[in-house]
Amino acid sequence: MTDTAEPKKHIAPLPKLALDLGPLLLFFFANSYRGIYFATGAFMVATIVTLAISYYLIRRFPVMPIVTAVIVMVFGALTLWLHNDTFIKLKPTIIYVMFGVILIAGLLTGRPLFQIVLDGALHMTETGWKKLTFNWALFFLVMAGVNEFVWRTFTTDQWVAFKTFGFLPLTLVFALSQAPIMAKYAIKNPDAKN
Repeated sequence: MTDTAEPKKHIAPLPKLALDLGPLLLFFFANSYRGIYFATGAFMVATIVTLAISYYLIRRFPVMPIVTAVIVMVFGALTLWLHNDTFIKLKPTIIYVMFGVILIAGLLTGRPLFQIVLDGALHMTETGWKKLTFNWALFFLVMAGVNEFVWRTFTTDQWVAFKTFGFLPLTLVFALSQAPIMAKYAIKNPDAKN
């Protein structure tokens, strides 16, 4: 009997970027025109819409967006219900700490979980996955600290601007800095038998 299972579908890079940035840009503009509480509600709705679009495109929910969506809903609801913007400001910290701790826990148990996060989009050796997972875990923990510093030190509008236009470039620069590791440990022909 042959295995004829279809390979997992992936969202092309440009639509994926639009899905990732859409809610964030909406949050920024909604905050600029209507304030943090309206922006929080808009962000919550946009997050659900992007999940639905992702599901429509690939017929499954990717791990990180679903976890992020749950946290957005919880902290967004607390922000709106208690009329306290601290909760939405804590959301990035919670997400970054959670991802960092989960990745480190995976390494400690011998499972480089970043391989699951990338969902087959990259093929590397076990050593490569461990190094990449460790680097991303540290990055997430540093970003949690950066978020804490920014929201506690600056105004809400400045925090929203940094969340929109600071976190993304930092993440992109860090991701690009990981290219040498990905190249060094890449498996050239992942379908080849050992």
